[in-house]
Amino acid sequence: MSTATKEQPYRRALRSTHRVLIKAGTSVVANNDGRPSLTRLGAIVEQVAELHRSGMEVIMVTSGATGMGRRLMRKHGRMNMTMAEMTSSNDLTDLTEGVQDVTLRSESNFLDDGGLTMGDPALSEKDSQKTFQSACAAGGQFEMMSLYNSLFSQMDISAAQILLTEGDFRDESHLTSLMYSIERLLSVGIIPIINENDAVTANRGTADNTHLFTDNDSLAALCARSFSCDMCILLTDVDGVFDRPPNEKGSKLLPFFAQNQTVGIGEKSLHGRGGMAAKISAAQMAVKPGSQCRACVVLSGADLDSIRSIASKDYDMDDYSPKGTLFATPGSELEKQALEDVEAVTGDSVSEAASLMATASRDQARKLQSLSYAERQAILFAVAEGLESQKATILASNAIDLKNAQKDGTSKELVGRLKLTDAKLKTLSTGIRQIANEPDPLGVVKAKRELADGLELSQITVPIGVLMIIFESRPDSMPQIASLALASGNGLLLKGGKEAAFSNEAIHKVIGDAIEKGSGGKITRDIIALVTSRGQVADMLKLDDVVDLVIPRGSNALVSYIKANTRIPVLGHADGVCHVYVDKSCTDADLVSKLVVDAKTDYPSACNAMETLLLHEDTLQSTHIAMSVLMSLRVAGVKCLGGPKAMKAGLCDIAAKEMKCEYGDLTCLVEIVKDMEEAIDWIHKNGSGHTEAIVCAEDSEAGEDFLNRVDAACVFKNASTRFADGFRFGLGAEVGISTGRIHARGPVGVEGLLTVKWQLRSEGINVASEYEGDDRKKVYTHKDLM
Repeated sequence: MSTATKEQPYRRALRSTHRVLIKAGTSVVANNDGRPSLTRLGAIVEQVAELHRSGMEVIMVTSGATGMGRRLMRKHGRMNMTMAEMTSSNDLTDLTEGVQDVTLRSESNFLDDGGLTMGDPALSEKDSQKTFQSACAAGGQFEMMSLYNSLFSQMDISAAQILLTEGDFRDESHLTSLMYSIERLLSVGIIPIINENDAVTANRGTADNTHLFTDNDSLAALCARSFSCDMCILLTDVDGVFDRPPNEKGSKLLPFFAQNQTVGIGEKSLHGRGGMAAKISAAQMAVKPGSQCRACVVLSGADLDSIRSIASKDYDMDDYSPKGTLFATPGSELEKQALEDVEAVTGDSVSEAASLMATASRDQARKLQSLSYAERQAILFAVAEGLESQKATILASNAIDLKNAQKDGTSKELVGRLKLTDAKLKTLSTGIRQIANEPDPLGVVKAKRELADGLELSQITVPIGVLMIIFESRPDSMPQIASLALASGNGLLLKGGKEAAFSNEAIHKVIGDAIEKGSGGKITRDIIALVTSRGQVADMLKLDDVVDLVIPRGSNALVSYIKANTRIPVLGHADGVCHVYVDKSCTDADLVSKLVVDAKTDYPSACNAMETLLLHEDTLQSTHIAMSVLMSLRVAGVKCLGGPKAMKAGLCDIAAKEMKCEYGDLTCLVEIVKDMEEAIDWIHKNGSGHTEAIVCAEDSEAGEDFLNRVDAACVFKNASTRFADGFRFGLGAEVGISTGRIHARGPVGVEGLLTVKWQLRSEGINVASEYEGDDRKKVYTHKDLM
C-alpha cells in the first residue's frame, strides 16, 4: 500500500507565484571557514534558473561577502606584516583564528594615521571592528559576484548586482529609481542580486526601532514588500522553524507558523548577523498586511532541492511532505487554508506533542517533590514577584487580546473574563504569597495505625500527578492554577483559548522564568507546559495514559463537552446558576439591596454571580423590601426578567424564557416564592449545585435551616455569593469550583489537588503467611496511633 503524502492545497497555492525573492544566508552561502560552498551555491543557481525558465521572476538577496572578504583581508594582512610583527607573536595561528583575535598592520596603521577618525585617535574598539568588517565586505563583494556570474553564465542567464543602504529606502527619489531599475532588469530577463552596502553602513547589525533593516533577513523582507514580490524564501542552515531548538530531543518542525505561535530559540549560526529569531521577525514583517507579499517560507539551504520543492510549477514527487515553515499574511485566504490544512493533519501530532509535554511535566514534578519546602516556597515567591515586576508586559499583551476580541466581535461575557487589570494582578500575587506561607501540604500524615507488633501503616498526602487545565478567555486562571500545582507538587498541562493567546504566552513566560530562577535551575519550566498548537481539544482528551485529572475552566458547553468525551477524571462544574433567597424575616431594605446588588454586579460574568433572585411573597407587602431591591438592581444597570409569579405581580416588564439560565452579564431572573420550602425546592430543581445564599434576620431560624437543607457546594447566610472563591476562602487561589461529590467540592485549592498513598514500615521481615491459619505465628493488633 502506498504511503505517499499528497500536497496540501495551502502548499500547492505557492506554486502559482509570479515573483519570488530568495534570500541565501551566510550559513548557506559559506562554509564555517568563510570559503564559499560551491555545492550549495551551485544548487541554488540551478534551481533559480529553473524558476526563471518557467516564467517566474526571481530576485535574490545574498549574504556571504563579509565572510569571503575576511579571508582576503587576513591573507593580505599577513603579507604586509613586518618581520618584527611576525616574530613578536608567540603563535601565528592565534593571530589568524578570527576577526576578534587579529590586529592587522594595515588596519592599525590606517587608524593610527587618523585617516578614519579625522584626527581623533580615540576610536573605540567596537568602531574599529565595524570598520574592519566594512573593509571585509568591500573585499568580498567582488569575489562573491564573480562566483555568481560564473555560475549563472553556465545557465545562460545574466545577473546584476545592486548594493543598497537604508537611505535608499528612506529617500523617495532613490526608492523610485530603485524600483524602476528592478522592474527593468526583470523585464529583460536579468536576475537582480541584492546586498546591503556594508562598506558604507559599517556592517551595523544592531537591532532597534530606528532602522528599517539590521541584517539581510530584514533586508529581504523589506525588498519583498517594496518590489511587489508574491513570496519570499529565506534559506538558512536548519530545516525551518521548530517548536524548540532543533538540537533538543523531541523538537518538531512547524509546517506553518501561526500568528500567536511561540517557539524556543537556540543559538545562531557561526557566521552572519541573523539567527532564527531574526528570520521569524523578518518572515512576519514580509507578510505583514499592506503589500503584495502573501507568503514567506523559512527552509534549509543545505537541502539541494529546497527551492523547487516550494516554488517549482513542474515539481513532481511521490511524497509531498511539506518542507520548511510557511508564514502567511494574517487574515488572508492563504492563512485560512493553511490553518485548515494543518489542523486536519496535526491532530495526532498535537496529541503526541502534548503527551511529551505531560511526560516532561511529570518528571519535573517528581523532582519538585524531592525539594525541601523552603525551596518550593522560594519558587512560589518568585512567581508572585514576577507577576508584579512584569506587570507592564502582561498588561500590554492582554491589551492585544482585548483589541482582537473587539475586532472579532467577542461577547461581552468573554471579554469581561479576558480583561486583566492592576488590581487583578495584585490580587493574584497576594494569593500566591498566601499559598506559599501555608504549611507544607505534602507528606502530611492523615492516619497511622499499628497492624501488628513491629508493623506500622501510615497514610500521607501526595500529588495527584499531571493535571490538564483547559480554559477559555481566563488568563488570570493560569497564575492561580500554576501556583496551586507548584505548591501541591503536581505537573501541569495548560490549553488556553485562542482569544487569550498573547496574555497566556506572556504569563506563561513570566511563570517559567520565575520557576527556574526561584529553584536555582533545579526545576525547569517544563513542569508547567502550555499547549499552543491549533489542535482539537478532543485529541488532548485521549491522553488518559499521561494525564491524571482534567479541570475545565470555561463555558457550560466546554465543560459539558469535556465531561462527555474523556476517560480522564474531570473536576469542575458546567453551570454557575446561583440563587439569593430573600426571607420574610428581613427588615432592613438597604442591607438586603446592598448584598443582592453585590452578588449580581461585582463580577457579572463570574460563575459565582447571582443569576436568580427569589423573593418571599411577604417582602412585596408589609416591608416593601422587594421593590427596594429591584429598584437598586435597576439603578445598578441590571435587567430583571420575571418568572411567572413575578410577571403576574407586575415586578418585571419582560418575562424570562427559561427558569434555569447562567446569563453571565447584567441580567437576572426574579421570582416570588410562597415560603422557604418552595425556595429550596426551586433551587434544587433549577440550580446547578454551585452557590446558594439566604438573606434573613440575624435571629431567624430560617438561616440555619437553609444552610443545613440546601444541597450545594457552597451555602451562605447573609453573605454574597461572590464569596465562593478560593482566594476569599483563604485558600490563596483556586483551580476551579467543583460541584461534584467525589474527591473535592466547592473552591478547589491545594488540598483538592492531593491524593494519598499508604506507607507500611516493618521492623524486621514480615510475611503475610505468618498471620494466617490455626498455627499462625503472629497476630494483628489493628491499633489506631492517631
